[in-house]
Amino acid sequence: MENDLLKIGSAYIRVSDERQDEYSPDSQLKKIREYAAKEGYLIPDEYVFYDDGISGKSTQKRNDFNRMIAIAKEKSHPFDVIYVWKFSRFARNQEESMVYKNLLRKKGISVVSVSEPIPEGHFGSLIERIIEWTDEYYLVNLGAEVTRGMTEKASRGEPTCAPPFGYVMKDKKYYPDEASGAANIVREIFTRYAAGEKQRAIAQSLGLSGVRTRYGNMPDNRWIDYVLHNPCYIGKVRWSLNGARAVSKLDFENENIMIVNGQHEPLISVDLWNKVQQMLDRQKKAYSKYARKSQTVEYMLKGLVRCGVCGSTLACNGTSGKEKVKCLQCCNYARGSCHTSHSITIPKIEAAFIEGLEDSVGKKQFTMVPDEPKKTDSTTIDYDKLIAVENRRLERAKEAYLAEIDTIEQYAKNKNEITERIAELKAKRDKHIVKEIDIDVFAKKVEKVVEYIKRDDVDAIAKNEALRTIIEKVVYEKAKGNLAIYFHDS
Repeated sequence: MENDLLKIGSAYIRVSDERQDEYSPDSQLKKIREYAAKEGYLIPDEYVFYDDGISGKSTQKRNDFNRMIAIAKEKSHPFDVIYVWKFSRFARNQEESMVYKNLLRKKGISVVSVSEPIPEGHFGSLIERIIEWTDEYYLVNLGAEVTRGMTEKASRGEPTCAPPFGYVMKDKKYYPDEASGAANIVREIFTRYAAGEKQRAIAQSLGLSGVRTRYGNMPDNRWIDYVLHNPCYIGKVRWSLNGARAVSKLDFENENIMIVNGQHEPLISVDLWNKVQQMLDRQKKAYSKYARKSQTVEYMLKGLVRCGVCGSTLACNGTSGKEKVKCLQCCNYARGSCHTSHSITIPKIEAAFIEGLEDSVGKKQFTMVPDEPKKTDSTTIDYDKLIAVENRRLERAKEAYLAEIDTIEQYAKNKNEITERIAELKAKRDKHIVKEIDIDVFAKKVEKVVEYIKRDDVDAIAKNEALRTIIEKVVYEKAKGNLAIYFHDS
């Protein structure tokens, strides 16, 4: 009996978003421990796994569940059984449930429901499958019922989601957010656009004045476009009937979108709304997505050049000069969320790029970047992404100073700290990106690519494909007039 008491078990407790559990988490654990003790199992606190407010439909977002499975897969797993209050707590997706239970069974670990005793043998397995199927059916049916209920609620003009920018939620109703000034910002956006100001200009101006979206992001032209298309601001409620979230995908003309009169106070007049919608329609006709597709510009550096401030890709963005030479520009700058222009003509950057390649070949000096890490490798540090974050912090510090939020002393202090952090990250990145290669062999490879991309009989697409065999990315820093080329040898 003494050995039986030393048998170790584990407990998995999940509380769903619906909060329809028969017992609270503490009550579930108490019942589980009582049941386990009768079977001679001890459940230490370190083997109690708990996911709060997570649906059982998929294991993807259940962190403690995944941690429990990882421990169970260890060669010398510390527990032999996983206790749950109900099988639905383990999973409501029958396919995933079977996969994980089979995996655990191979490790000698069983899953036991303390409130749904299953007899041993084939009949018991059948009963378990029936319970799993019932749980999955319940989840699917619940989803349909929730969608039906939300649609009915929307049809009555009641809120069905978090309030949009400019409103706050009180007593399950939307109210204008006058306290923070967000309601006035919405009115300003509509007024300025109706007066002829472009979306990117409005976004950039608001960003410089310290305005942030509901999620704390810098305003960009897509956010402005979403605000201008939102009928909530004239007292309406909008809802996707088919659950495809067409609204969040900016598919405003989707036939499955329902728009009804809401119960909240509008922020703008119907006249202003109609004027703005007419202007948006004209803009759509002038710059339709189909027209843009037919005017796709191919150039050899397409998709390879990055902004030195925010890390975004530079893309073709119109022409420059009387000769209408095509230019590249930072995508985030074009949207209004990056405030540093990186405009450069394609011929100019291509000439500088080829010169840089030839210089690297001549000196046999190449900045190498390792192969892309596997997505499962959570220990890999993306230094370029961290540097881009610090660059954005530096930009915001400057904005705060220009907006007279910070003093010159505060700005200088912030600038020095962020600059030091960037230098530190760059040093760590450079330390990690050194790669041992046969310099002579790689130099010859680069030299052949240079010869190939300089040929007049080769089109831009073929040149781009050739460059991707040696080039990881090209970082353009306009303020410093610097073009950094990063290679890979894979």
